Amino acid sequence: MQDACETTTSGHRDRRSETLGGLHVLPDETICFILEYLSPRDIARLACASSVMYILCNEEPLWLSLCLKRAKGPLQCKGSWKNTTLYLEGVTQEHDGAYRKPLHFNGFNSLYLYKRFYRCHTSLDGFSFDDGNVERKRDLSLDEFSKEYDAKKPVLIAGLAESWPARSTWTVDQLTQKYGETAFRISQRSPNKISMKFKDYVSYMNIQRDEDPLYVFDDKFGEVATDLLKDYSVPHLFREDWFDILDHESRPSYRWLIVGPERSGASWHVDPALTSAWNTLLCGRKRWALYPPGRVPLGVTVHVNEDDGDVNIDTPSSLQWWLDYYPLLADEDKPIECTQLPGETIYVPSGWWHCVLNIETTVAVTQNFVNENNFEFVCLDMAPGYRHKGVCRAGLLALDESSLEEIEIEASDEVKDTLSYADLTRKEKRIRINRGEEMENHEGGANGVSKRYHVWKNGFSYDIDFLASFLDKDRDHYNFPWCMGNSIGQREMREWLFKLWVLKPEMRKLIWKGACVALNSEKWLHCLEEICNFHALPSITDEEKLPVGTGSNPVYLLSDHVVKLYVEGGLEQSMYGLGTELEFYDVLGQADSPLKTHVPDVLASGILFLENGSYRIVPWDGKRIPDVIAGCNLGLDAVSVVNGEFPFGIWSKTLIERRNLENSNQDTFSSSGTHIWPYIITKRCKGKIFAQLDELSWEDAMNLASFLGEQVRNLHLLPYPPIKFPLDGNDLITMDVQERSNIPAEWRIFVGSLCQKKKDVFTRLEKWGSPIPRQLIDKVNEYIPDEFFTDLLCVYKDKDCVDKAKPCTWIHSDIMDDNIHMEPSLDDDDDSINCQNKTWRPSHILDFSNLSIGDPIYELIPIYLDVFRGDGDLLKKLLESYKLPLVRSRVSRESPRDKELKLSYRAMCYCILHEENVLGAIFGIWDELRSAESWEDVEFTVWGLLNSYSLLP
Repeated sequence: MQDACETTTSGHRDRRSETLGGLHVLPDETICFILEYLSPRDIARLACASSVMYILCNEEPLWLSLCLKRAKGPLQCKGSWKNTTLYLEGVTQEHDGAYRKPLHFNGFNSLYLYKRFYRCHTSLDGFSFDDGNVERKRDLSLDEFSKEYDAKKPVLIAGLAESWPARSTWTVDQLTQKYGETAFRISQRSPNKISMKFKDYVSYMNIQRDEDPLYVFDDKFGEVATDLLKDYSVPHLFREDWFDILDHESRPSYRWLIVGPERSGASWHVDPALTSAWNTLLCGRKRWALYPPGRVPLGVTVHVNEDDGDVNIDTPSSLQWWLDYYPLLADEDKPIECTQLPGETIYVPSGWWHCVLNIETTVAVTQNFVNENNFEFVCLDMAPGYRHKGVCRAGLLALDESSLEEIEIEASDEVKDTLSYADLTRKEKRIRINRGEEMENHEGGANGVSKRYHVWKNGFSYDIDFLASFLDKDRDHYNFPWCMGNSIGQREMREWLFKLWVLKPEMRKLIWKGACVALNSEKWLHCLEEICNFHALPSITDEEKLPVGTGSNPVYLLSDHVVKLYVEGGLEQSMYGLGTELEFYDVLGQADSPLKTHVPDVLASGILFLENGSYRIVPWDGKRIPDVIAGCNLGLDAVSVVNGEFPFGIWSKTLIERRNLENSNQDTFSSSGTHIWPYIITKRCKGKIFAQLDELSWEDAMNLASFLGEQVRNLHLLPYPPIKFPLDGNDLITMDVQERSNIPAEWRIFVGSLCQKKKDVFTRLEKWGSPIPRQLIDKVNEYIPDEFFTDLLCVYKDKDCVDKAKPCTWIHSDIMDDNIHMEPSLDDDDDSINCQNKTWRPSHILDFSNLSIGDPIYELIPIYLDVFRGDGDLLKKLLESYKLPLVRSRVSRESPRDKELKLSYRAMCYCILHEENVLGAIFGIWDELRSAESWEDVEFTVWGLLNSYSLLP
């Protein structure tokens, strides 16, 4: 790589137009933005094009961005970001010209680059002067804090950290001495997770002149440096944290170690899930700016995705905001401000916008929390939909004209004009605050803010009932897409609410309100009441009101009964889910299988529907098409082709799923508006589901593995219904698969589905993103085989050299921690069930609505990743009890590839092609694999032990 081929000139002519060619029409900011998408080698080549391009291509912020995109593992700065990037690219000083002295040119001026240069070199020595209008308190009592500040307004508190060891030991020098070799996570605008050894970070702090310096912002510091947790304690004012009820793996990130140099900081944001936070400063000074909920700061744009409610915020860096935007504000529009000093703790309430600038090198610790005062706001932010999330952050500016008509506010025509944004009708809803033309058209640049504040004062209220009114009226927690930006997943959310319900009975009125906001629990309770009345079940008690478990459908435990409503995926998926489950129970009832004793008895099943404002119920055993369903568009034309005893059974379900898979690129999602819900009632088992157990002894875990091996064997030996429709010419089977007529039809259907999933595997993995490594996503199509039959699956040659294949099996597909039931090992009374040191034995496998027909290896994926959490010894124990062959491909080739003969390869391919993001689980369990260079590395780490399983067909 060479820097340039042009020499310095003495003229002062404007070089820009003649040296940039057609690019001269673009502003410098846009050109610099485009350059970040090029590779380092392309940047090096482009730098040779002209003097101005040389200047733009040698900007340190550009090389910082390039470096962070390529960094893996702990990062070590090599003096400059260009040098560091070249080092990561393998370019060393041994290469001639790699570190040539920079060239200088006259005749080029850039206001954009000048401002950036100024931000890189400005000093903040005198930057602590402010109005100090955040209240300061000392010795604040819990009662006063709860009445005056909690979830209401910020406060700066002195004296809370006086007894902490951290008060004297958390200096940069002492931390370097003790934790110099420890790598901490770095906060920066990059998709990669970057870390640096603390000694390297301190070296970086001492030499850096970055516009937005790297910032230690580590939520895992308590795991990599456990002694740090002994140096501080949560102040008494903030010890109530309802997320404490979740186990370590389920609870969201909540505590951070923060270290940063002068000019670093946190740009404008609202804390995740509308939680509240406290932040204690141990050394240095921080300047804070805060705005109340709903009042978006000048220069900030909020983006809310209309599909899943994901929130993204475009904001200038903290330093840029203070230098470029703050001076534009009229006094009445300025934020609440303060300078935080060492030993002080600031409290930031739920929903408040805040921005932090480090005036000098600082060390701090912060934690987010949920208590009874902000609980409902957290539930609201987890609820599906998008409009309410925008309103919580941007107030009434989040609404378009039709939404504004639904509420009554006293506002002038001028204000209403400000609220009308045409671009709010786009697919991705953009709450555009402070657009460029707005700042140009208003004298002084702050009038737009004044208007917005007027709207905030006269219409917006940060009240839970007011905010909840903006929830989607047709929302369905179990069907709406879950926002990937939520602090916890859907399963964890349901688990959290149910645990609160059980462990905090005195707070059930509040928890019920939160559950109605987050889960739409009131709607499902009405459905449950109708089912109980129809089947003369006992009255629902207060303890039984909330759905249990972490599954994808509402499930209720009622004395001796379990009631499950099928709602996931809408009516079509619900009907085929219950229909398949009823068909399976029919097959199981006719078979002489030990599995019978480990599947709960079915007591009743039917369909609940809303007609003319009244609920009605029709019993249904799965063996006909109910009248209430006949008029619905559920693919019944395809069902008629199947012509089986169970019209919504396994093969009808397979046919519909395949057609839906082929249409997956189309926008098929719509909120359920049919008001029809299939349901099933089963006998309640004694004990708990596996997900509810806090801990299991190793002996009990091994017994569970043996039990699962035995029952999976019983399931896979069970006969499945024959195919009732022709395959020739059927669009269920692709042409290349149809040609394998000597292969059983079940395998051809299974392979046809794999072929369809492979078509968009790259796009699907790219959409899932982190923690799947980018370098593996780029290689996925090379890893997945082109020919599934011979390269991956079931085909082998018999003694006559004829292609043979072992039959497929039933696949439960969802044996996870919430579908395994455990009983106390001893027949003790009810109180003993909750004893700490109790031993447990597995008794039942639940929920067969996700059944499929396919390769038995598919069954291992949820068990190994969810139940065993990647424990190889437990998987070995399961296989010892399973004792059935996992078919290996036996391909007749002159030079077969080794990987095609490995069970590990098959399992890994199934993980990649899986409809669920099981790769996210893999890279969550094996964190070290996030730096893997090949899929083979992942395969052998995760599934390598399968290759020692010797049973063959």
